[in-house]
Amino acid sequence: MARGRSSDERKASDTSTRLAEWIAEHDIAEVECIVPDMNGVQRGKVLPAGKFLSGVMDGTLRIPGSVFSVSITGEYPDGIGHIVPVTDPDQMMVPDASTICEAPGFKTRTAYVIADAFDRNGAAVAIAPRMILKRVLQLYADKGWKPVIAPEVEFYLVSRNLDPDFPLVPPVGRSGRPETASQPYGLEALNEFEEIIEHIYENCEKAGLDIDTMIHESGAAQLEVNFLHGDPLRLADEVLLFKRIVRQVALEHDVYATFLAKPMSGQPGSAMHIHQSVLEISSGRNIFSRADGRDSSAFRSYIAGLARLLPHVAPMFAPNVNSFRRMRPDSDAPINVQWGSDNRSCGLRIPVSDSANRRIENRLPGADSNPYLAIASSLVCGYIGMIERMIAPKAMEGNAYARARTLPRNLEVALDRFRACRPVRALLGDEFFELFYAIKESELENYQSVISSWEREHLLLRV
Repeated sequence: MARGRSSDERKASDTSTRLAEWIAEHDIAEVECIVPDMNGVQRGKVLPAGKFLSGVMDGTLRIPGSVFSVSITGEYPDGIGHIVPVTDPDQMMVPDASTICEAPGFKTRTAYVIADAFDRNGAAVAIAPRMILKRVLQLYADKGWKPVIAPEVEFYLVSRNLDPDFPLVPPVGRSGRPETASQPYGLEALNEFEEIIEHIYENCEKAGLDIDTMIHESGAAQLEVNFLHGDPLRLADEVLLFKRIVRQVALEHDVYATFLAKPMSGQPGSAMHIHQSVLEISSGRNIFSRADGRDSSAFRSYIAGLARLLPHVAPMFAPNVNSFRRMRPDSDAPINVQWGSDNRSCGLRIPVSDSANRRIENRLPGADSNPYLAIASSLVCGYIGMIERMIAPKAMEGNAYARARTLPRNLEVALDRFRACRPVRALLGDEFFELFYAIKESELENYQSVISSWEREHLLLRV
């Protein structure tokens, strides 16, 4: 008697069928199978479409587990052998069929697909950033809740820079001149880069990304794109691919696009603001509002969770040494977690909206953050606030920059707080916390070993 197929085998077959149908319909020749690492860097493999599909079906799409422990400089931190064994066993890449999309800009018709990693026993790799966000979303689902988010991502266009010792400068626009002053919401300033912007929209449409409006931000040649609100995992996937598309388009126009949090001194930093609300799954009701339209207790407790815990998990949304250069007084970036209605000096802003659309805008994350971890950090802090029924501080009505700084000043302080944040650690896991800390500590030590041009300029002949 023939043995029936297991649920895993049926799932693999269904996934393979969906992918095969999509690939055939779009005449795809090659597939990039992507696994996001801790820094949001896209790692993985490029395969001929047929080889990719056979690998999905027979489970032979594999990648070393060490991809989740690579630092931004391509190194591996010490002391993580109990999390990532020195033998570095393969993990199986399992593509999420819902993420497959056309990869614009390639001569050969190519597709992107994002994959999750599983060990040889079929267990999901719990330290993977995409799995961390899935874990947080499951916490909500277990309570009958569904978070909804909408990211706003800022970035700069800059002239090509072949020597890292030289500062970045704005590129020449359509007028033949670079921007030299702030032009927030400037339409003519936006038109300076019309060809690049149209190219970005075109490629995002090909990839099926749900981007909405693009504006000129406060910095010279700084742009911002708004994503339509929706599922947090899908939007994290889209932000990941958006960054890749924007960088590729910029290169085609002989400029760089950078999501560095603070790429130029004297210019504002780049953020990834996250608008967020929570729906009741059974009814679709926004739990941030009461029946009479006023703020609910859940809304206030969510704010309280963000205010109390976000300063302790800053590396998840401000992951690099450069991230903290953005958070300065009167710089369009927060220095604390005050909250207030329609108040952009606050780290937590409550936009004007009706009760059905009541939401919180978390203005803390930088554009340089891993979207999976930045979104997960915000959602998990709000979740803890609601579960523990935390009491929100009084809303801020004036200038939040006049209040004390509560966010860490640098990555070193942020990592110390992160390591000791027990409430979030209990939900995201010891292994993730230890590995993420080790990677970021390694990057910090690497940075601190570099002698900067400022030191050579001001200390070389004077001390």
